[in-house]
Amino acid sequence: MSDQRVTTIVIAGGGTAGWMAAATFGRFLESGYRIRLIESEEIGTVGVGEATIPQIRLFNQALGLDEDAFLRATGGTFKLGIAFDGWREPGHSYMHAFGDVGRDVGLIAFQHYWLRAKALGLAKPLDAYALNEVAARAGRMHRGGPLTAATIPAMPYAFHFDAGLYAAYLRRFAVNRGVERTEGRIDRIERDGESGDLAALVLASGERIEGDLFLDCTGFRGLLIEGALETGYEDWTHWLPCDRAIAVPSANVGAPLPYTRAIAREAGWQWRIPLQHRTGNGHVYCSAFTSDDAATDTLLSNIEGEPQAEPRRLRFVTGRRKRAWNRNVVAMGLASGFLEPLESTSIHLIQAAIARLIKLLPTLPVAAAVRDEYNRQTDFEIERIRDFLILHYWANGRPEPFWQSCRAMELPDTLKAKIELWQQAGTIVREHEELFTEDGWLQVLAGQGVEAHAHHPLADQIATGDLAEYMETLELLYRREANAMPTHAAFIAQHCAARS
Repeated sequence: MSDQRVTTIVIAGGGTAGWMAAATFGRFLESGYRIRLIESEEIGTVGVGEATIPQIRLFNQALGLDEDAFLRATGGTFKLGIAFDGWREPGHSYMHAFGDVGRDVGLIAFQHYWLRAKALGLAKPLDAYALNEVAARAGRMHRGGPLTAATIPAMPYAFHFDAGLYAAYLRRFAVNRGVERTEGRIDRIERDGESGDLAALVLASGERIEGDLFLDCTGFRGLLIEGALETGYEDWTHWLPCDRAIAVPSANVGAPLPYTRAIAREAGWQWRIPLQHRTGNGHVYCSAFTSDDAATDTLLSNIEGEPQAEPRRLRFVTGRRKRAWNRNVVAMGLASGFLEPLESTSIHLIQAAIARLIKLLPTLPVAAAVRDEYNRQTDFEIERIRDFLILHYWANGRPEPFWQSCRAMELPDTLKAKIELWQQAGTIVREHEELFTEDGWLQVLAGQGVEAHAHHPLADQIATGDLAEYMETLELLYRREANAMPTHAAFIAQHCAARS
Protein backbone atom coordinates (compact mmCIF):
# COMPACT_ATOMS: atom_id res chain seq x y z
CA MET A 1 0.00 0.00 0.00
CA SER A 2 1.35 3.43 -0.97
CA ASP A 3 1.69 6.08 1.71
CA GLN A 4 1.84 8.86 -0.90
CA ARG A 5 -0.02 11.96 0.19
CA VAL A 6 -3.09 12.74 -1.90
CA THR A 7 -3.20 16.28 -3.31
CA THR A 8 -6.72 17.68 -3.56
CA ILE A 9 -7.47 20.10 -6.39
CA VAL A 10 -10.77 21.92 -5.97
CA ILE A 11 -12.38 23.56 -9.01
CA ALA A 12 -14.86 26.29 -8.12
CA GLY A 13 -17.39 26.63 -10.94
CA GLY A 14 -18.36 24.48 -13.90
CA GLY A 15 -19.07 25.86 -17.34
CA THR A 16 -16.53 25.55 -20.13
CA ALA A 17 -13.50 26.52 -18.00
CA GLY A 18 -14.32 24.28 -15.05
CA TRP A 19 -15.12 21.19 -17.05
CA MET A 20 -12.20 21.60 -19.45
CA ALA A 21 -9.90 21.65 -16.41
CA ALA A 22 -11.72 18.76 -14.73
CA ALA A 23 -11.60 16.64 -17.89
CA THR A 24 -7.86 17.24 -18.28
CA PHE A 25 -7.06 16.45 -14.66
CA GLY A 26 -9.29 13.39 -14.75
CA ARG A 27 -7.45 12.18 -17.83
CA PHE A 28 -3.85 12.86 -16.77
CA LEU A 29 -3.71 13.15 -12.95
CA GLU A 30 -4.42 9.66 -11.72
CA SER A 31 -2.66 8.37 -8.63
CA GLY A 32 -1.91 10.88 -5.92
CA TYR A 33 -4.63 13.39 -6.85
CA ARG A 34 -8.23 13.93 -5.90
CA ILE A 35 -10.18 16.25 -8.20
CA ARG A 36 -13.34 17.91 -6.93
CA LEU A 37 -15.59 20.35 -8.82
CA ILE A 38 -18.27 22.50 -7.20
CA GLU A 39 -21.01 24.05 -9.27
CA SER A 40 -24.55 25.23 -8.74
CA GLU A 41 -27.35 24.70 -11.21
CA GLU A 42 -28.79 27.99 -9.90
CA ILE A 43 -25.88 29.96 -11.36
CA GLY A 44 -25.90 30.35 -15.12
CA THR A 45 -22.83 30.49 -17.33
CA VAL A 46 -21.98 33.13 -19.92
CA GLY A 47 -21.62 30.59 -22.72
CA VAL A 48 -20.81 32.94 -25.62
CA GLY A 49 -17.55 31.24 -26.59
CA GLU A 50 -18.87 29.14 -29.44
CA ALA A 51 -16.11 29.79 -31.97
CA THR A 52 -12.61 28.38 -31.59
CA ILE A 53 -9.19 28.31 -33.19
CA PRO A 54 -7.32 25.18 -34.40
CA GLN A 55 -5.56 24.56 -31.07
CA ILE A 56 -8.85 23.16 -29.70
CA ARG A 57 -8.21 20.07 -31.82
CA LEU A 58 -5.02 19.41 -29.85
CA PHE A 59 -6.98 19.61 -26.60
CA ASN A 60 -9.67 17.21 -27.80
CA GLN A 61 -7.07 14.82 -29.19
CA ALA A 62 -5.13 14.84 -25.91
CA LEU A 63 -8.30 13.76 -24.11
CA GLY A 64 -8.86 11.05 -26.72
CA LEU A 65 -12.20 12.47 -27.88
CA ASP A 66 -13.67 11.19 -31.12
CA GLU A 67 -14.00 14.28 -33.33
CA ASP A 68 -17.18 13.29 -35.11
CA ALA A 69 -18.88 12.14 -31.90
CA PHE A 70 -17.95 15.43 -30.23
CA LEU A 71 -19.38 17.43 -33.13
CA ARG A 72 -22.60 15.44 -33.11
CA ALA A 73 -22.99 15.97 -29.36
CA THR A 74 -22.39 19.73 -29.54
CA GLY A 75 -24.16 20.59 -32.79
CA GLY A 76 -20.77 21.57 -34.13
CA THR A 77 -19.66 22.80 -37.52
CA PHE A 78 -16.23 23.43 -39.01
CA LYS A 79 -14.41 26.74 -39.05
CA LEU A 80 -11.73 27.75 -41.55
CA GLY A 81 -11.33 31.37 -40.45
CA ILE A 82 -13.05 34.62 -39.50
CA ALA A 83 -14.45 37.09 -42.03
CA PHE A 84 -14.23 40.76 -41.02
CA ASP A 85 -16.99 42.61 -42.81
CA GLY A 86 -16.92 46.40 -42.92
CA TRP A 87 -13.88 46.94 -40.70
CA ARG A 88 -11.65 48.53 -43.34
CA GLU A 89 -14.63 50.44 -44.71
CA PRO A 90 -18.35 49.77 -45.22
CA GLY A 91 -18.85 47.11 -47.89
CA HIS A 92 -15.33 45.68 -47.66
CA SER A 93 -14.60 42.18 -46.39
CA TYR A 94 -11.41 40.28 -45.67
CA MET A 95 -10.67 37.09 -43.80
CA HIS A 96 -8.21 36.01 -41.15
CA ALA A 97 -8.05 32.43 -42.38
CA PHE A 98 -6.21 29.63 -40.63
CA GLY A 99 -3.12 28.13 -42.20
CA ASP A 100 -0.46 29.39 -44.55
CA VAL A 101 -0.73 32.33 -46.90
CA GLY A 102 1.16 31.54 -50.09
CA ARG A 103 4.48 29.74 -49.84
CA ASP A 104 7.82 31.02 -48.68
CA VAL A 105 10.61 30.88 -51.23
CA GLY A 106 14.17 30.39 -50.08
CA LEU A 107 15.06 32.48 -47.06
CA ILE A 108 12.25 35.00 -47.15
CA ALA A 109 8.54 34.98 -46.46
CA PHE A 110 5.83 34.92 -49.11
CA GLN A 111 4.57 38.42 -48.32
CA HIS A 112 7.74 39.98 -49.76
CA TYR A 113 7.08 38.37 -53.16
CA TRP A 114 3.43 39.35 -52.91
CA LEU A 115 4.33 42.97 -52.06
CA ARG A 116 6.65 43.19 -55.05
CA ALA A 117 4.13 41.53 -57.36
CA LYS A 118 1.38 43.84 -56.09
CA ALA A 119 3.50 46.89 -56.82
CA LEU A 120 4.04 45.57 -60.38
CA GLY A 121 0.33 44.84 -60.87
CA LEU A 122 0.98 41.09 -61.00
CA ALA A 123 -0.72 40.01 -57.79
CA LYS A 124 -4.31 39.58 -56.77
CA PRO A 125 -5.56 40.44 -53.27
CA LEU A 126 -4.01 38.33 -50.55
CA ASP A 127 -7.10 36.11 -50.20
CA ALA A 128 -6.33 34.41 -53.53
CA TYR A 129 -3.26 32.79 -51.97
CA ALA A 130 -4.80 31.39 -48.77
CA LEU A 131 -6.32 27.94 -49.29
CA ASN A 132 -8.47 28.20 -46.19
CA GLU A 133 -10.08 31.40 -47.41
CA VAL A 134 -10.61 30.13 -50.94
CA ALA A 135 -12.36 27.05 -49.54
CA ALA A 136 -14.31 29.02 -46.91
CA ARG A 137 -15.68 31.56 -49.36
CA ALA A 138 -16.75 28.69 -51.63
CA GLY A 139 -18.49 26.94 -48.71
CA ARG A 140 -16.21 23.90 -48.92
CA MET A 141 -14.64 21.64 -46.29
CA HIS A 142 -12.06 18.85 -46.25
CA ARG A 143 -9.76 17.28 -43.66
CA GLY A 144 -6.74 15.13 -44.20
CA GLY A 145 -4.27 15.16 -47.06
CA PRO A 146 -4.63 17.20 -50.27
CA LEU A 147 -6.99 16.08 -53.02
CA THR A 148 -5.33 17.43 -56.17
CA ALA A 149 -1.59 17.89 -55.57
CA ALA A 150 0.79 16.37 -53.04
CA THR A 151 2.54 19.72 -52.57
CA ILE A 152 -0.55 21.37 -51.08
CA PRO A 153 -0.45 21.34 -47.26
CA ALA A 154 -3.28 19.94 -45.15
CA MET A 155 -5.90 22.54 -44.35
CA PRO A 156 -6.09 23.50 -40.63
CA TYR A 157 -9.52 23.99 -39.11
CA ALA A 158 -11.34 24.66 -35.87
CA PHE A 159 -14.96 24.38 -34.77
CA HIS A 160 -18.12 26.24 -33.96
CA PHE A 161 -20.08 24.51 -31.22
CA ASP A 162 -22.60 25.05 -28.46
CA ALA A 163 -20.46 25.89 -25.42
CA GLY A 164 -23.13 24.62 -23.00
CA LEU A 165 -23.29 21.27 -24.78
CA TYR A 166 -19.49 21.09 -24.84
CA ALA A 167 -19.31 21.64 -21.07
CA ALA A 168 -21.92 18.92 -20.57
CA TYR A 169 -19.96 16.57 -22.85
CA LEU A 170 -16.76 17.17 -20.86
CA ARG A 171 -18.65 16.79 -17.59
CA ARG A 172 -19.67 13.25 -18.53
CA PHE A 173 -16.10 12.53 -19.61
CA ALA A 174 -14.61 13.89 -16.36
CA VAL A 175 -17.06 12.20 -14.00
CA ASN A 176 -16.43 8.88 -15.73
CA ARG A 177 -12.75 9.34 -14.89
CA GLY A 178 -13.18 9.92 -11.21
CA VAL A 179 -13.77 13.65 -10.91
CA GLU A 180 -16.12 14.29 -8.00
CA ARG A 181 -18.88 16.79 -8.71
CA THR A 182 -20.62 18.56 -5.83
CA GLU A 183 -23.81 20.51 -6.35
CA GLY A 184 -23.99 23.64 -4.26
CA ARG A 185 -23.46 27.37 -3.96
CA ILE A 186 -20.28 28.62 -2.27
CA ASP A 187 -21.33 30.56 0.83
CA ARG A 188 -17.98 31.51 2.33
CA ILE A 189 -14.26 30.92 1.93
CA GLU A 190 -11.90 29.92 4.72
CA ARG A 191 -8.24 30.93 4.69
CA ASP A 192 -5.32 29.51 6.63
CA GLY A 193 -4.45 31.85 9.46
CA GLU A 194 -0.72 31.31 9.08
CA SER A 195 -0.06 31.24 5.34
CA GLY A 196 -3.05 33.20 4.06
CA ASP A 197 -3.73 30.45 1.51
CA LEU A 198 -7.25 29.21 0.93
CA ALA A 199 -8.08 26.29 3.20
CA ALA A 200 -11.66 25.36 2.33
CA LEU A 201 -14.85 26.38 0.56
CA VAL A 202 -18.00 26.23 2.66
CA LEU A 203 -21.25 25.65 0.78
CA ALA A 204 -24.67 27.04 1.61
CA SER A 205 -25.59 23.54 2.78
CA GLY A 206 -22.84 23.74 5.40
CA GLU A 207 -20.58 21.22 3.67
CA ARG A 208 -16.91 22.13 3.97
CA ILE A 209 -14.59 21.22 1.08
CA GLU A 210 -10.89 21.39 1.80
CA GLY A 211 -8.22 21.62 -0.86
CA ASP A 212 -4.53 22.09 -1.53
CA LEU A 213 -4.85 23.92 -4.86
CA PHE A 214 -7.95 25.83 -5.94
CA LEU A 215 -9.03 26.75 -9.47
CA ASP A 216 -11.28 29.78 -9.75
CA CYS A 217 -13.69 29.18 -12.64
CA THR A 218 -16.46 31.35 -11.21
CA GLY A 219 -16.68 33.74 -14.15
CA PHE A 220 -16.45 37.52 -14.11
CA ARG A 221 -16.96 37.79 -10.34
CA GLY A 222 -13.77 35.85 -9.55
CA LEU A 223 -15.12 34.64 -6.24
CA LEU A 224 -11.77 33.20 -5.08
CA ILE A 225 -9.10 35.21 -6.90
CA GLU A 226 -10.78 38.56 -6.25
CA GLY A 227 -13.51 38.02 -3.69
CA ALA A 228 -11.22 36.23 -1.24
CA LEU A 229 -7.69 37.29 -2.24
CA GLU A 230 -8.33 40.80 -3.63
CA THR A 231 -5.76 40.25 -6.34
CA GLY A 232 -6.62 43.36 -8.35
CA TYR A 233 -7.55 43.91 -11.98
CA GLU A 234 -5.74 45.67 -14.82
CA ASP A 235 -8.26 47.60 -16.93
CA TRP A 236 -7.61 47.69 -20.71
CA THR A 237 -10.71 49.60 -21.83
CA HIS A 238 -8.56 52.51 -23.02
CA TRP A 239 -7.37 50.12 -25.74
CA LEU A 240 -10.41 47.85 -26.12
CA PRO A 241 -13.33 50.17 -25.32
CA CYS A 242 -16.27 47.82 -25.89
CA ASP A 243 -17.81 47.03 -22.52
CA ARG A 244 -21.13 45.33 -23.23
CA ALA A 245 -22.58 42.56 -25.34
CA ILE A 246 -25.98 41.20 -26.29
CA ALA A 247 -26.40 37.57 -27.37
CA VAL A 248 -29.34 35.81 -28.99
CA PRO A 249 -29.67 32.51 -30.89
CA SER A 250 -31.66 32.34 -34.10
CA ALA A 251 -32.98 29.71 -36.49
CA ASN A 252 -30.69 28.72 -39.33
CA VAL A 253 -31.27 30.15 -42.77
CA GLY A 254 -29.58 28.06 -45.43
CA ALA A 255 -26.53 25.85 -45.10
CA PRO A 256 -24.00 26.80 -42.40
CA LEU A 257 -20.88 28.60 -43.61
CA PRO A 258 -17.48 27.17 -42.61
CA TYR A 259 -16.34 30.43 -41.04
CA THR A 260 -17.26 32.96 -38.36
CA ARG A 261 -18.40 36.45 -39.33
CA ALA A 262 -17.43 39.60 -37.41
CA ILE A 263 -19.49 42.43 -38.87
CA ALA A 264 -18.61 46.03 -37.98
CA ARG A 265 -21.50 48.13 -36.66
CA GLU A 266 -21.86 51.78 -35.66
CA ALA A 267 -20.42 51.41 -32.15
CA GLY A 268 -18.97 47.88 -32.13
CA TRP A 269 -19.39 44.67 -34.05
CA GLN A 270 -21.69 41.70 -34.49
CA TRP A 271 -20.77 38.03 -34.45
CA ARG A 272 -22.52 35.35 -36.47
CA ILE A 273 -21.62 31.74 -35.64
CA PRO A 274 -23.27 28.90 -37.60
CA LEU A 275 -24.10 25.70 -35.72
CA GLN A 276 -26.01 22.67 -36.97
CA HIS A 277 -29.12 23.41 -34.90
CA ARG A 278 -29.05 27.21 -34.72
CA THR A 279 -27.01 30.34 -35.37
CA GLY A 280 -25.26 32.19 -32.55
CA ASN A 281 -25.55 35.96 -32.80
CA GLY A 282 -24.18 38.72 -30.65
CA HIS A 283 -23.39 42.42 -30.63
CA VAL A 284 -20.30 43.67 -28.79
CA TYR A 285 -20.45 47.44 -28.30
CA CYS A 286 -19.23 50.49 -26.42
CA SER A 287 -21.85 51.99 -24.10
CA ALA A 288 -20.25 55.44 -24.40
CA PHE A 289 -21.35 55.60 -28.05
CA THR A 290 -24.72 53.83 -28.10
CA SER A 291 -27.50 52.82 -25.71
CA ASP A 292 -28.43 49.28 -24.71
CA ASP A 293 -31.77 49.62 -26.50
CA ALA A 294 -30.18 50.91 -29.69
CA ALA A 295 -27.58 48.14 -29.59
CA THR A 296 -30.32 45.55 -29.15
CA ASP A 297 -32.24 46.99 -32.09
CA THR A 298 -29.08 46.87 -34.20
CA LEU A 299 -28.60 43.21 -33.42
CA LEU A 300 -32.20 42.11 -33.90
CA SER A 301 -32.52 43.95 -37.19
CA ASN A 302 -29.39 42.27 -38.54
CA ILE A 303 -29.84 38.59 -37.71
CA GLU A 304 -30.88 35.92 -40.16
CA GLY A 305 -33.76 33.71 -39.08
CA GLU A 306 -36.22 34.02 -36.22
CA PRO A 307 -34.82 34.68 -32.72
CA GLN A 308 -35.10 31.61 -30.49
CA ALA A 309 -34.78 33.34 -27.12
CA GLU A 310 -34.86 36.75 -25.51
CA PRO A 311 -31.66 38.77 -25.99
CA ARG A 312 -29.24 38.31 -23.10
CA ARG A 313 -27.20 41.31 -21.97
CA LEU A 314 -23.67 41.10 -20.57
CA ARG A 315 -21.38 43.71 -19.05
CA PHE A 316 -17.64 43.32 -18.84
CA VAL A 317 -14.38 45.18 -18.35
CA THR A 318 -11.66 44.16 -20.78
CA GLY A 319 -8.41 43.37 -18.98
CA ARG A 320 -6.82 40.81 -16.70
CA ARG A 321 -6.17 39.95 -13.07
CA LYS A 322 -2.88 41.37 -11.87
CA ARG A 323 -1.87 37.81 -11.04
CA ALA A 324 -3.57 34.80 -12.60
CA TRP A 325 -2.02 32.60 -9.88
CA ASN A 326 -2.14 34.12 -6.41
CA ARG A 327 -1.21 32.08 -3.33
CA ASN A 328 -2.82 28.67 -3.92
CA VAL A 329 -5.51 29.93 -6.32
CA VAL A 330 -5.28 29.79 -10.11
CA ALA A 331 -7.89 31.78 -12.01
CA MET A 332 -9.08 30.40 -15.35
CA GLY A 333 -11.56 31.55 -17.96
CA LEU A 334 -13.46 34.74 -17.24
CA ALA A 335 -12.20 34.75 -13.65
CA SER A 336 -8.67 35.42 -14.96
CA GLY A 337 -9.63 38.29 -17.25
CA PHE A 338 -11.58 39.06 -20.37
CA LEU A 339 -10.71 39.68 -24.00
CA GLU A 340 -13.71 40.11 -26.23
CA PRO A 341 -14.38 37.20 -28.62
CA LEU A 342 -13.20 39.04 -31.74
CA GLU A 343 -10.57 36.42 -32.60
CA SER A 344 -12.22 33.48 -30.78
CA THR A 345 -9.52 33.26 -28.13
CA SER A 346 -11.66 32.72 -25.00
CA ILE A 347 -11.63 28.93 -25.05
CA HIS A 348 -8.02 28.87 -26.18
CA LEU A 349 -6.96 30.90 -23.13
CA ILE A 350 -8.62 28.30 -20.90
CA GLN A 351 -6.84 25.52 -22.79
CA ALA A 352 -3.49 27.32 -22.55
CA ALA A 353 -3.93 27.95 -18.82
CA ILE A 354 -4.65 24.26 -18.20
CA ALA A 355 -1.62 23.15 -20.24
CA ARG A 356 0.58 25.67 -18.45
CA LEU A 357 -0.59 24.48 -15.05
CA ILE A 358 0.00 20.83 -15.93
CA LYS A 359 3.55 21.62 -17.06
CA LEU A 360 4.26 23.64 -13.90
CA LEU A 361 2.26 21.39 -11.58
CA PRO A 362 3.66 22.19 -8.14
CA THR A 363 4.74 20.13 -5.22
CA LEU A 364 3.40 21.39 -1.91
CA PRO A 365 3.83 23.96 -0.58
CA VAL A 366 3.76 25.90 -3.86
CA ALA A 367 7.13 27.46 -4.68
CA ALA A 368 7.06 31.19 -5.44
CA ALA A 369 9.23 30.61 -8.53
CA VAL A 370 6.59 28.29 -10.01
CA ARG A 371 3.84 30.86 -9.50
CA ASP A 372 6.01 33.61 -10.95
CA GLU A 373 6.83 31.64 -14.09
CA TYR A 374 3.17 30.74 -14.61
CA ASN A 375 2.19 34.40 -14.30
CA ARG A 376 5.00 35.54 -16.60
CA GLN A 377 3.89 33.16 -19.35
CA THR A 378 0.24 34.06 -18.85
CA ASP A 379 0.97 37.79 -19.03
CA PHE A 380 3.02 37.43 -22.21
CA GLU A 381 0.35 35.43 -23.99
CA ILE A 382 -2.59 37.65 -23.13
CA GLU A 383 -0.70 40.87 -23.86
CA ARG A 384 0.19 39.70 -27.37
CA ILE A 385 -3.40 38.63 -28.02
CA ARG A 386 -4.52 42.03 -26.70
CA ASP A 387 -2.24 43.75 -29.21
CA PHE A 388 -3.69 41.70 -32.06
CA LEU A 389 -7.22 42.70 -31.10
CA ILE A 390 -6.28 46.37 -30.75
CA LEU A 391 -4.93 46.31 -34.32
CA HIS A 392 -8.41 45.53 -35.66
CA TYR A 393 -9.87 48.61 -33.96
CA TRP A 394 -7.03 51.01 -34.68
CA ALA A 395 -6.67 50.13 -38.38
CA ASN A 396 -10.25 50.90 -39.36
CA GLY A 397 -11.58 53.20 -42.04
CA ARG A 398 -15.12 53.76 -40.80
CA PRO A 399 -16.72 57.21 -40.41
CA GLU A 400 -18.63 56.83 -37.11
CA PRO A 401 -17.43 58.62 -33.92
CA PHE A 402 -16.69 55.33 -32.14
CA TRP A 403 -14.38 54.19 -34.91
CA GLN A 404 -12.74 57.61 -35.19
CA SER A 405 -11.89 57.44 -31.50
CA CYS A 406 -10.33 54.01 -32.03
CA ARG A 407 -8.07 55.38 -34.77
CA ALA A 408 -6.89 58.11 -32.41
CA MET A 409 -5.88 55.82 -29.55
CA GLU A 410 -2.30 55.62 -28.27
CA LEU A 411 -1.02 52.13 -29.02
CA PRO A 412 1.00 49.87 -26.71
CA ASP A 413 4.71 50.04 -27.53
CA THR A 414 4.76 46.35 -28.46
CA LEU A 415 2.05 46.83 -31.08
CA LYS A 416 3.51 50.09 -32.35
CA ALA A 417 6.84 48.37 -33.01
CA LYS A 418 5.15 45.54 -34.92
CA ILE A 419 3.20 47.96 -37.12
CA GLU A 420 6.27 50.10 -37.84
CA LEU A 421 8.34 47.06 -38.84
CA TRP A 422 5.62 46.06 -41.29
CA GLN A 423 5.18 49.55 -42.72
CA GLN A 424 8.89 50.25 -43.13
CA ALA A 425 10.19 46.83 -44.20
CA GLY A 426 7.23 44.56 -45.01
CA THR A 427 8.47 42.28 -42.24
CA ILE A 428 6.52 40.54 -39.46
CA VAL A 429 8.25 38.85 -36.53
CA ARG A 430 6.57 36.33 -34.27
CA GLU A 431 8.09 36.78 -30.83
CA HIS A 432 8.77 33.63 -28.81
CA GLU A 433 5.56 31.57 -28.77
CA GLU A 434 2.95 34.29 -29.17
CA LEU A 435 -0.35 32.85 -30.34
CA PHE A 436 -0.90 34.51 -33.69
CA THR A 437 1.44 33.64 -36.52
CA GLU A 438 3.09 35.91 -39.07
CA ASP A 439 0.37 34.90 -41.55
CA GLY A 440 -2.36 35.94 -39.12
CA TRP A 441 -0.81 39.36 -38.64
CA LEU A 442 -0.28 39.66 -42.39
CA GLN A 443 -3.94 39.05 -43.19
CA VAL A 444 -5.18 41.64 -40.71
CA LEU A 445 -2.59 44.27 -41.61
CA ALA A 446 -3.18 43.87 -45.33
CA GLY A 447 -6.90 43.26 -44.97
CA GLN A 448 -7.44 46.51 -43.09
CA GLY A 449 -5.30 48.58 -45.41
CA VAL A 450 -2.11 49.07 -43.39
CA GLU A 451 0.37 49.47 -46.23
CA ALA A 452 3.94 48.18 -46.29
CA HIS A 453 6.24 50.62 -48.12
CA ALA A 454 9.08 48.19 -48.78
CA HIS A 455 9.85 44.54 -49.30
CA HIS A 456 12.90 42.36 -48.75
CA PRO A 457 15.54 42.99 -51.46
CA LEU A 458 15.93 39.26 -52.14
CA ALA A 459 12.41 39.28 -53.59
CA ASP A 460 13.81 41.37 -56.46
CA GLN A 461 16.12 38.57 -57.58
CA ILE A 462 13.33 36.56 -59.21
CA ALA A 463 12.62 37.51 -62.83
CA THR A 464 9.38 39.42 -63.39
CA GLY A 465 7.96 36.72 -65.65
CA ASP A 466 8.77 34.00 -63.15
CA LEU A 467 7.18 36.03 -60.37
CA ALA A 468 3.97 36.43 -62.38
CA GLU A 469 3.90 32.70 -63.15
CA TYR A 470 4.50 31.85 -59.48
CA MET A 471 1.61 34.00 -58.28
CA GLU A 472 -0.75 32.64 -60.95
CA THR A 473 0.23 29.01 -60.25
CA LEU A 474 -0.46 29.38 -56.52
CA GLU A 475 -3.86 30.90 -57.18
CA LEU A 476 -4.85 28.14 -59.61
CA LEU A 477 -3.59 25.38 -57.31
CA TYR A 478 -5.69 26.60 -54.39
CA ARG A 479 -8.78 27.24 -56.47
CA ARG A 480 -8.58 23.75 -58.00
CA GLU A 481 -8.07 22.16 -54.55
CA ALA A 482 -11.08 23.99 -53.09
CA ASN A 483 -13.27 23.02 -56.04
CA ALA A 484 -12.45 19.35 -55.42
CA MET A 485 -13.74 19.50 -51.85
CA PRO A 486 -17.32 18.64 -50.85
CA THR A 487 -19.56 21.39 -49.59
CA HIS A 488 -19.46 22.11 -45.87
CA ALA A 489 -23.05 20.91 -45.49
CA ALA A 490 -22.35 17.66 -47.37
CA PHE A 491 -19.23 17.03 -45.28
CA ILE A 492 -21.20 17.42 -42.05
CA ALA A 493 -24.00 15.19 -43.35
CA GLN A 494 -21.48 12.49 -44.20
CA HIS A 495 -19.40 12.56 -41.01
CA CYS A 496 -20.98 14.23 -38.00
CA ALA A 497 -24.61 15.26 -38.43
CA ALA A 498 -26.28 15.82 -35.07
CA ARG A 499 -29.24 13.61 -34.31
CA SER A 500 -32.44 15.61 -34.39
